[in-house]
Amino acid sequence: MAEATATATKTIKFIITRQDTPDSAPYKEEFEIPYRANMNVISGLMEIQRNPTTAEGKGTAPVCWESNCLEEVCGACSMVINGKPRQACSALIDQLEQPVRLEPMRTFPVVRDLVINRERMFNALKRVKAWIPIDGTYDLGPGPRLAESKRQWAYELSKCMTCGVCMEACPNVNDRNSFIGPQAISQVRLFNVHPTGEMNKEERLDALMEDGGIEGCGNSQNCVRSCPKGIPLTTSIAAINKDTTKHLFKKWLGM
Repeated sequence: MAEATATATKTIKFIITRQDTPDSAPYKEEFEIPYRANMNVISGLMEIQRNPTTAEGKGTAPVCWESNCLEEVCGACSMVINGKPRQACSALIDQLEQPVRLEPMRTFPVVRDLVINRERMFNALKRVKAWIPIDGTYDLGPGPRLAESKRQWAYELSKCMTCGVCMEACPNVNDRNSFIGPQAISQVRLFNVHPTGEMNKEERLDALMEDGGIEGCGNSQNCVRSCPKGIPLTTSIAAINKDTTKHLFKKWLGM
């Protein structure tokens, strides 16, 4: 009985960095909510949304954030939690240091509070043609099979959920340069190994040889350490670095 009473009176403190508009100055607000077992950061934000009152008892606007699948698949709920970029849905309160500090990822422009504009990341995918073009909309039948030895590591690359965490962790992705980032480079490796995607291999490599391409990587390896899916990003960067070098020599030799 005493244990149940203690759990009922236990609270969780959040310190959230907020921003009302893309151009306004950020500020911090503190919230205190009742503790429940097995809470994650998203459930804490939902509790604040139901009763948007600061720890001082002052009413405020509900905190804005993004989420969708709640299963660490969609990548929408990326934010900086206690100084580390990660997914809010898989961040369990019981495993976090108190108070829980939430901030938006600063690699991307802030829209409001914890909501960011990921356009830079999606434009990077467009730049490297991270898709397989088809000729018309009719059924072309089954394509060539991918060798099992390649399929196994290609599947690991396909786990990318465009969450942006690797770009937030990378010191070379910022508003002072145009580095494309580790996520797009890894996707080039994924599509170039595909038997059909390989038809556009040279286009993708050409894109990565332009300004802001693979030469912008400083090999900090923050990306691979921070990726929530454990994708071997630095392995992809090394492989594409080799491919772009070979592609460059071939162009010089007119091959």
